[in-house]
Amino acid sequence: MSDETYFKELTTKLSQARIFLSGDAKGAMADGIDVDLLVSKIIESHKTAQGAVFIDSDEIKEVVKAIMSEKNPEQIEVVRKPGFSPLAAEFDAEYAINVINPEQTSGNLNDFVDYFKDRLEKMRAILETNRNKVYGFVKTLESTKSFTNGREVVLVGIVTSRIVTKNGNIMVIMEDETGEVKVIFMNGSNPRSKELFEKAGHIANDEVIAVKGKVSNVFIMASEIVWPDIPIKEKKFSEKDTAIAFMSDVHVGSKLFLDKSFSYMLRWLNGSVDKYADLAGKIKYMIIAGDAADGIGVYPNQDRDLAIQDVYAQYKLLFNLLDAVPDYVHVFVLPGNHDAVQRAEPQPPLGADIIGDFKKDNIHIVSNPAYMKLGGFDVLSYHGTSLDSVISAIPNNSYAQPEKAMVELLKRRHLSPIYGGNVVVPSKKDNMVIEKVPDILHMGHIHKNGLTEYHGVDVVNSGTWQGRTDFQIRQGHIPSPCIMPIFEMKAHRFNSINFGEGL
Repeated sequence: MSDETYFKELTTKLSQARIFLSGDAKGAMADGIDVDLLVSKIIESHKTAQGAVFIDSDEIKEVVKAIMSEKNPEQIEVVRKPGFSPLAAEFDAEYAINVINPEQTSGNLNDFVDYFKDRLEKMRAILETNRNKVYGFVKTLESTKSFTNGREVVLVGIVTSRIVTKNGNIMVIMEDETGEVKVIFMNGSNPRSKELFEKAGHIANDEVIAVKGKVSNVFIMASEIVWPDIPIKEKKFSEKDTAIAFMSDVHVGSKLFLDKSFSYMLRWLNGSVDKYADLAGKIKYMIIAGDAADGIGVYPNQDRDLAIQDVYAQYKLLFNLLDAVPDYVHVFVLPGNHDAVQRAEPQPPLGADIIGDFKKDNIHIVSNPAYMKLGGFDVLSYHGTSLDSVISAIPNNSYAQPEKAMVELLKRRHLSPIYGGNVVVPSKKDNMVIEKVPDILHMGHIHKNGLTEYHGVDVVNSGTWQGRTDFQIRQGHIPSPCIMPIFEMKAHRFNSINFGEGL
């Protein structure tokens, strides 16, 4: 905008806070600084003032100088300890990345129809190929309307709603390309009926399930329910004694970014900390599963929580930190809901405008989600924004145990089964379906570490490097910052190191 427009907008917004510019202030206009950022900084510096405040060009220049200093964070230098001979440096990196780029879409009705049709087709194929499941699906849901009462059927469809009826039963409406059916799960007294009713309570909207039951007028009386689920996998072991380090939710730029602990981790990675030095030397790969930076304008009044108010400066500091990672360690950076890319998932990799002139052969900028093959292990990494909707909608899940919600996603073979809980691109293909079962499923977002195993798949949530926020305090959520899970590929085991407490 022009200087005249900039000055007018600045004057208007400051006057609303009873802050007024002197006549010479017009000559101190801030080229390249967002007017809202400048306003918030000026208001912050006068938050204790009583009555009207008048400021001149000198004060504006001081505020601009402070903002510009944030854009140029100090260089952080970590030097490898002399005599440190990391085992991982002896091996060549073996990696392959399947970047998932979002498709172009207009967001009209046809796009939504194509999206859910693709989901249904993929899930139907998964259900048909899984062993020990129900078989003999009817070709269309509409065809069941011509069946006689008592006929046994097996249906596959997308759940559009689940309600508890006035009789205390659960009614689920399923649909496919041809129509819909109403499925009843009886709240009976015998053990089998109770078990089925409890399972039905875990059905979520928009997921694809298979149901076995009998026709009864306009209803299907359910006798069995099956999720797509994952088959049991055999554990892998690597011949090379290398490791993968998992991180997420670093939130560089936040006032609560735990920079001292992060820098300590970098020193440890470079062999400058004696404890667990052998494990540090095994790390060959590192994944950061989103929210690498805190971003700008992600939630109302976020500027109050930021140490770095400029998003480009946040990423400059992030890449400054990553520059300290040893060259033999390959780092894979995903975006998350705080990062400077589109919010709708799948999210593309960070753009060239954010990365700037930073370039290192061992730093890889990937999509969210991303499939990676690291040292022979298939890793599916996803920031995990959908975990909020899973925890809210499916019983027996909580923010205290994110790994349980992650298992629910594996059972449903989908990274974001509940549409609308987080923004997903309605494209011709549903790229959030878990078509290939990984060896390791990695997420973040919840700021709480979690680790479990399900059907041979290692499930890991890597917590955060940010302190406890006011929102988390109000919600009673206790994060677990600075705990880094590390997977040793030869021994097939996890170790978690707490850099927040020191080593």
